[in-house]
Amino acid sequence: MSRSLKSLAALAALLLVNACTETGGRPMDTVDQVDLQRFMGDWYVIANIPTFVEKGAHNAIESYALNPDGTIATTFTFHKGAFDGPLKTYNPKGFVLDRETNAHWGMQFIWPFKGDYRIVWLAPDYSVTVIGRAKRDYVWIMARAPEIAPATYREILAFLAGIGYDTERIQRVPQQWETAG
Repeated sequence: MSRSLKSLAALAALLLVNACTETGGRPMDTVDQVDLQRFMGDWYVIANIPTFVEKGAHNAIESYALNPDGTIATTFTFHKGAFDGPLKTYNPKGFVLDRETNAHWGMQFIWPFKGDYRIVWLAPDYSVTVIGRAKRDYVWIMARAPEIAPATYREILAFLAGIGYDTERIQRVPQQWETAG
């Protein structure tokens, strides 16, 4: 088995084992409603509590596309260890578990396992989002641009602390993009 397939299998197993447990018995609320069409597209990973696969990620981007069957094609790319490090690409599939809100998904890296994926914070203009997990072991702060305003970042950290995350574990993901000009 290749090293990246082993890593992917281990990540899927880890996410599955932890998916069903909520910290301290406290439920984790999602946002009230997600317009899936607006949510699709590219999201820069601004900060996270990284999984072992994501440690050392640079220029991380999560991209979503709605499939005709309602599943979500996902492409997660990043450079490992440095901006010019090797490009890593993963293609999990998202499944909307709560069709009333569209804010609770299962993310499948390896069949049949689905990891917990909850949209817990979403800017009204769909420019910034936060993906959490009931166990509060991993979190992803993402935006449509490679940077967010410092005040927004502080607001999100306060929100995450309020719902039970250890914000000391959250790490910024280095983003460095050339601008046309």
